[in-house]
Amino acid sequence: MSQQASPRGTFLKIADVVRAQIEADPEMTELPSVAELMSTHGVSRGVVLRVFEVLRAEGLAEPVPGSRWRVVREGDRGDRRPLAERVADVIMDDGLDVGAEFPSATVLCARFDVSRPTLRRALDKLEAAGLLTAGGQGKLRTVRALPNREGRS
Repeated sequence: MSQQASPRGTFLKIADVVRAQIEADPEMTELPSVAELMSTHGVSRGVVLRVFEVLRAEGLAEPVPGSRWRVVREGDRGDRRPLAERVADVIMDDGLDVGAEFPSATVLCARFDVSRPTLRRALDKLEAAGLLTAGGQGKLRTVRALPNREGRS
């Protein structure tokens, strides 16, 4: 499928092809990479990214760390909120009070199945919001304030 042949709607046609692959293969967990789709369909990176956005809008795919996209199946009930919000929920879920020690990075990485750099960015957001004290090597974070739950679902 050449972009010169039909520049408008090319990404929709490719999205149809990928959607059919997802429906045909119930074991498919990851979408083809950007490079694979570019090569297979002879299109630019921008066109492939538009394909991924169409699939995301339809609830069929979501990005994962590492510039990859995973297939979202009916019945997948993973928490889709940003990691910082999910980490903030630890305060309430674990019944932590102001001044209490916050779980270590190792524990949180295992709990949320994320890498340390990803977790560090989420913790930095919580520190900036004033919920946690700053941490450091060998220094435990503590709860500075309780999260405000108003306005959240």
